[in-house]
Amino acid sequence: QVQLVESGGGLVQAGGSLRLSCVVSGSPGSINRMGWYRQAPGKERELAANIWRDGTTNYADSVKGRFTISRDNARNILYLQMNSVKSEDTGVYYCRVVFDLNRIYWGQGTQVTVSS
Repeated sequence: QVQLVESGGGLVQAGGSLRLSCVVSGSPGSINRMGWYRQAPGKERELAANIWRDGTTNYADSVKGRFTISRDNARNILYLQMNSVKSEDTGVYYCRVVFDLNRIYWGQGTQVTVSS
């Protein structure tokens, strides 16, 4: 059974940093793409960043230059380094993994709250 477990969320002051982690277990195959999504209160879930198996990344314009996505392919761990956080970064952050054959799994989410 595939499990995605996020950690690292919490309360941080504006301008500070957080590092999120997502541990993937029970992989049913090769991981093609991993990503972080976020959902602010009252808003739809949106992409923050993606990383492909070859290391290619893309970022939402709102986090570009402040967030860095990375992955440990050997241990199936996804990271999101969040620097210079802003109040608008507040929300629940979800890990999303796309395996081969386009099988998609989501984590349960971790809350990030930025205080101004």
